[in-house]
Amino acid sequence: MAVSEEVLEHALDLFRDLGRIGTGRMFSGVALYVEEDVMFAMISSSDVIYMKTDPQVQGQFEAAGSEPFWYTRGGDRKQVTSLMSLPDSAMDDPEDAVIWARLSLGPARAAAEKKRAEKARKAARKARQAG
Repeated sequence: MAVSEEVLEHALDLFRDLGRIGTGRMFSGVALYVEEDVMFAMISSSDVIYMKTDPQVQGQFEAAGSEPFWYTRGGDRKQVTSLMSLPDSAMDDPEDAVIWARLSLGPARAAAEKKRAEKARKAARKARQAG
């Protein structure tokens, strides 16, 4: 099942104050990016908006009633606590949604930096092997 166009447009509207937002595929949903490669949120194929978290901010999401992203593989339910649902209070309130998005930017930037560093290591390793 794909993300509905209506939910994608709603999410882009909720987070418009963050600036230019890019999109890309993630799992069976859509990832939302700022600053080119900083994935701060995703929309699942069930049209739920999930925000990037880490152990430092996860508790704040849980306290607001957020649930972790999960999927099923091989009959087993896998939980991804680095993605927590956008609190219900923010679903129709762009100001509140942006507050949660800004909270997600720290973990999102850290994850993007880690990914960039890994790409750089792989490129350097490949260059050494080629040279």
